[in-house]
Amino acid sequence: MGRLIKAKPVSPRFGFDKTKLRDEIKNHNMSGFLKIPLRLFQLLPMDMQEKKINYRPVILVFLMITIALILLLLNQKSLFFKSEKQEPLAIGLPAPDFTFPGLDGKMVSLSDYRGKVVLVNIWATWCPPCVEEMPSMEKLYQKLKGKDFEILAVSIDSLEAKVVAPFMKNHKLTFPALIDSAGTIRKTYRATGIPESFIIDKNGILIEKIIGPRDWTRPAILSFLSNLVQKS
Repeated sequence: MGRLIKAKPVSPRFGFDKTKLRDEIKNHNMSGFLKIPLRLFQLLPMDMQEKKINYRPVILVFLMITIALILLLLNQKSLFFKSEKQEPLAIGLPAPDFTFPGLDGKMVSLSDYRGKVVLVNIWATWCPPCVEEMPSMEKLYQKLKGKDFEILAVSIDSLEAKVVAPFMKNHKLTFPALIDSAGTIRKTYRATGIPESFIIDKNGILIEKIIGPRDWTRPAILSFLSNLVQKS
């Protein structure tokens, strides 16, 4: 009979899922981070694991790198939320000035209307609530037109006047529409959505912020704006 030869144990391969690890990093899965040194150790061939090798310094380095990664990602996450969180504009303080082109191409600034009550409305043609409030806004405009009152409807449509001009004409809207295709007005006025409206007095002070559509013909709104216009 032939001599039996004892085969050496074959080092099993460890399934190291890089995609899963990337997902854990992306989702800030800290429990996954803490397993990184163990997984890297398991990548070593079995015979190396069984040998009495002093790999404590290596694991210590892995732990230090892991802790550094955790701290870095926690810091980035904190900065992200700080940048996303915006305090609303303060009532009673000067409203930020802005300059945008009108439908005729001429540049218009909020400061051009100092001495008038201004209703700044942030909107877009593709926004149903915006479209919903436009007819009542036109009625308000006709009611207070020529009485130290102005509406500046700042559109954030990316297609600019190509869509805004026909919209204004089709809905028979006569108040000024300005074009801000980059949407910078939203950051300037810290808008959380559209439509949003800002009432600014004759001295350029923000008096009121209104989130969402409104019926601008309501008696309470008309009375409030009329009294504001009549103030010297």
